[in-house]
Amino acid sequence: MGYDFDTVIHRRNTESVKWNAYPEDVLPMWVADMDFISPEPVLRALHERIDHGVFGYPGKSPGLTEAILQWLQARFHWEVHPEELLIVPGVVTGINWACHALAEPGAGVLVQTPVYPPFLAAPKNTGNQLITTPMVPGPGGQYEVDWDAFEAAASQKPQLFILCSPHNPLGRVFRRDELERMGEICLRQGITICSDEIHADLVYPPCEHYPTATISPEIARNTVTFMAPSKTFNIAGLECSFAVVPDPELRRKLNAGRKGLVGWVNLLGLVAAEAAYREGAPWLDSLLEYLRNNRDFLVETLRREMPQISMPTPEGTYLAWLDCRTAGIPDPYHFFLEHALVGLNDGREFGPGGEGFVRLNFGCPRSVLKEGLDRMKAALERV
Repeated sequence: MGYDFDTVIHRRNTESVKWNAYPEDVLPMWVADMDFISPEPVLRALHERIDHGVFGYPGKSPGLTEAILQWLQARFHWEVHPEELLIVPGVVTGINWACHALAEPGAGVLVQTPVYPPFLAAPKNTGNQLITTPMVPGPGGQYEVDWDAFEAAASQKPQLFILCSPHNPLGRVFRRDELERMGEICLRQGITICSDEIHADLVYPPCEHYPTATISPEIARNTVTFMAPSKTFNIAGLECSFAVVPDPELRRKLNAGRKGLVGWVNLLGLVAAEAAYREGAPWLDSLLEYLRNNRDFLVETLRREMPQISMPTPEGTYLAWLDCRTAGIPDPYHFFLEHALVGLNDGREFGPGGEGFVRLNFGCPRSVLKEGLDRMKAALERV
């Protein structure tokens, strides 16, 4: 079956954060929100529930639980038991929940920068100490863990390590040996891992995503994994995600910390998630091919037409981390906003290591991506 990812969908005045943040002459290519219609099975399931006409408080959803477990087994060869699953209204909510429930007030929380900004905010929100360690460019241009810095940070005995895997904004898909080494350091230092794997389904061959909890039974018992259909199937606004928590004591702590803070998931989010996981795989496979071609188009366009900007080729996600430090534009975010009318993410929001960078979302029709790059090229030519 063919899927249309080329049609441009009008999204202004649709309560879209992405499209309403800037004036109408600005092309938004920032927040991780794709400009594609969600899979038809998701739309059909939502229409059926709306036609039912009653939207009371939702309870447990055995159908969704079954669909998630089957998805994890099929995609990642990961056997998860129903009792290990906790349904959550959003991964960012989950990250803050984990800091609240699993780290004592004032304890350290470790993150690798540059990183998704809510990782930097969550420890501060819960009265914890933020400890950062850098991801650094390797010989081939891809970012790597700075192992000496990671060991040094871990030796400060933080109680929680928030891992972004696949990594946002760097597009890295960690190898199994990297996850094993991070996991073993955390085990040795008594650090619980909170692994944000919201982009797990958006990985390009030959890379392969390994859920952190599949590395070893010991690492599984020390890990809380957050996943969601939101990025995968473009249903972020429906706020449905889940945590996989194999260890009963970690589940107990999380459930105790949930009271009064982390409520139920939106009814339509539950419906959409189940439909996506049951019937969305063919759509996702086509999407990945389209995104891979967008990625390659972006890489080639920068190489050929804007060589003063470089980027590591994303191994996963639909986000590109653009290095503008040699382009003669000290503030690339404001430069492209004001001179190209393109709205990107300011690299400085991602913490240390983000200065001189912007993040670009290529999860859009090819024509939109080309327009944005054409605007950026024209602005650079006027420098």
